[in-house]
Amino acid sequence: MSRILIAEDEERISKFMEKGLRSAGHAASVVGDGITALDYATSGEFDLLILDVGLPRLDGFTVLGLLRESKVPLPVIMVTARTSVQDTVAGLNAGADDYLAKPFHVEELLARIRIRLRDPRPDDADHVLKCGELVLDPHSRIARVGAQEVDLSTREFALAETFIRHPGQVLSREQLLNSVWGYDYSGASNVVDVYVLYLRKKLGADRFVTVRGTGYRLAAV
Repeated sequence: MSRILIAEDEERISKFMEKGLRSAGHAASVVGDGITALDYATSGEFDLLILDVGLPRLDGFTVLGLLRESKVPLPVIMVTARTSVQDTVAGLNAGADDYLAKPFHVEELLARIRIRLRDPRPDDADHVLKCGELVLDPHSRIARVGAQEVDLSTREFALAETFIRHPGQVLSREQLLNSVWGYDYSGASNVVDVYVLYLRKKLGADRFVTVRGTGYRLAAV
């Protein structure tokens, strides 16, 4: 049974989510402000956080930023009534694992949660991943190039991990979106290209090879 924290100040919505989660077999706890959400989220007692953007005391973006600055690995699904592309990108860039616009069906929320709570592969829990000089430790979320440790955001680490689990394999933008962002993305977004650029700057430009018209592959350099 997964333990899920709901940070939502609108009682009608929090009850809707709590009921849906409990019916699906999850244990759900609800808090109504950002300071309490931050306190609970750093307790180590939860497996996932559903985080509303418009919380009192501390807004959702601030809570998320503080969690990521503290290297708290808790998966975060942000929910908000804001539907602009700018808000979505801001949430993802801040380190959210997914972003869900209100109103939404409980089945969609549960599907997003299932993606984020997938059990790690048994042989990966305490095993570093290597490709050439690139080394990732999924357990500690540490990235290294040779002997040098590199600071990656949550999203950057997830994208790098997707590549290193498929070394040499050409991955389409759609595959990367589904794996890292957790949902089928429609529209002419360049979010994958932007994050590949981030990884090239931090981990080495030659590692991430563009396959024209298809996507990218990780090279062992």
